Amino acid sequence: MCGITSYVGRRPATELLLEGLEQLEYRGYDSAGLALLDASGAIDTVRAVGNLAALRAKIAERVLAPALAVASQTGPEAPSTGIGHTRWATHGCVSEANAHPHCDTSERVHIVLNGIIENHGELRRRLIADGATFRSDTDAEVVAHLIAHHYHGELVQAVRRAVRQLHGHFAFVSICSEEPELLVASRRDCPLVVGVAEDGHFIASAIPAFLAHTRKVCEVADGELVVARPDALQLRDAASGKPRRHLSLSVSFKHYLAEKGGYETFMRKEISEQPAACADTLAGRLTAEGAELADEHFTLDERQLRRLERLHIVGCGTSYHAGLLGRYLIEEWARVPVELDVASEYRYRNPSLGARDLVLGITQSGETADTLAAMRMARQSGATVLAITNVMGSQATRDADAVLFTRAGIEIGVAATKTFTAQVLALALLALALGRARGTLAAARAGELAGELAALPARIEAITAAADAWAAHAARRWATSQFCMFIGRHAGLAVALEGALKLKEVSYIPTDAYAAGEMKHGPIALLSDGTPVVCVATDSPVLSKLLSNVAEVRARGARVLAIAGARSGEVGEYADDVFALPAGEEILQPLLAVVPLQLLAYHVARERGLDVDQPRNLAKTVTVE
Repeated sequence: MCGITSYVGRRPATELLLEGLEQLEYRGYDSAGLALLDASGAIDTVRAVGNLAALRAKIAERVLAPALAVASQTGPEAPSTGIGHTRWATHGCVSEANAHPHCDTSERVHIVLNGIIENHGELRRRLIADGATFRSDTDAEVVAHLIAHHYHGELVQAVRRAVRQLHGHFAFVSICSEEPELLVASRRDCPLVVGVAEDGHFIASAIPAFLAHTRKVCEVADGELVVARPDALQLRDAASGKPRRHLSLSVSFKHYLAEKGGYETFMRKEISEQPAACADTLAGRLTAEGAELADEHFTLDERQLRRLERLHIVGCGTSYHAGLLGRYLIEEWARVPVELDVASEYRYRNPSLGARDLVLGITQSGETADTLAAMRMARQSGATVLAITNVMGSQATRDADAVLFTRAGIEIGVAATKTFTAQVLALALLALALGRARGTLAAARAGELAGELAALPARIEAITAAADAWAAHAARRWATSQFCMFIGRHAGLAVALEGALKLKEVSYIPTDAYAAGEMKHGPIALLSDGTPVVCVATDSPVLSKLLSNVAEVRARGARVLAIAGARSGEVGEYADDVFALPAGEEILQPLLAVVPLQLLAYHVARERGLDVDQPRNLAKTVTVE
């Protein structure tokens, strides 16, 4: 979950690292820190609790020590090496002592790490017996001590030996006071990429950390060491130490760099970007008779699609909710049985899988640890694995047999918005392709559905301003609520779950979501006079049933806010506040309904004075179990 970045080269490192961490802060913001190494071997470390603003303030107020002073020089004659980290706490509380970078007892080796070292307890005891003094409660600190234990004049060899003893999933970058102008890094199941610049090299968790300075990116495979100097880059096999061939790819600024663009927050900006994200995800994939997905990444042909017997969808959080809506689409249009599981449970289920099963892993970042583990397990069991992800070159793209990319662009806000709608549209495209390949959708019907999908970006754009005003008004009334409930049925249930998740994430109001038909089986006991209940009442085959459920909650004194479909005229008789959606294909209406729910969560949080981009205890990318 944490964000790591580093630089070795001929430019001042301090600001480069801070800029990189700003692009990675969505990965964690409990604490942050830098370690700077100058040509003489002096290392200076600065750490602070809180987000990057706290780290910047601490750097500004202190007297610069030699390493930071050298790092602040300008000109090609000033070599500079540094590592940086923004933390999401796993092992050890949020404190300056637990903030990265960490060092060994002699402060010779410094590291920043993302991931979990599973055998840290055993290693810690062994290292303490050898004389190591630990200063933190983190599992990461053992890596610095372990590298120092193996150091005999060559950092590369010390890192190689250390990696052999580490259990878990991790990515880290190390520096050593005895070898200035050198970064040595390694990864196992956690992301790591290299930026190749004219004046040096970057190593980071993700491309945005350095993309303002170079478009050349080198991907790092599992089990590789990165050895970077200002003028040289080498990838080596961590086991054998032998050099490996590497290729630098050119990436676009457009899809990775993110600015607020005049909006107060990234979340609000990204809600407004949904029409463009949806249009980009659909671009070039819709035809007069359905969908055409085949490209260099989506390599499943019609024969493979026809022979499928079952489809398993796995995901976490918002991706799971997208999968729930996708299940309705796939079963409706392609008539394929679909199982849906939370990835963290599926990976331990030992499910029955075979060659005619397709396991679909949905992960916005392509790094979600539980989803990746589920995909690997499925592949080992003989199933075909398809990834839906937003990030090219991510681990999911390497672990899958085929990939269907969303094209939402980078999403900085921790609460997923535009990536949810893009994921659902990717699933809709897959449902169309499956339906045509399997003969369950006639060409005319598939063409009609393709037209409905093509119209969605404009429809989302058309309702956003009205939804914003509605949500702002509702938020002023309900921001002080102590509890809220969301209900829905059929395809609307997925959006009810997602709307509740958004409200929980950014407003911290305890919120539950249920299938409306389940209310009488227990949840209705939570309602009291004035409890806000948000109802997703889109047009569906079970709308009349849903309205009966709404009548039941209202009879208990609840206040109902409804998102209503165009043909749901009766909803106004049952609800206190209604936001009406435009007409369209019934099963696709939930994609419109999610917009006012995103905005409701946003405005409630703002009314409560909260930071919607950095909600407490959360990070954008969950790379640990």
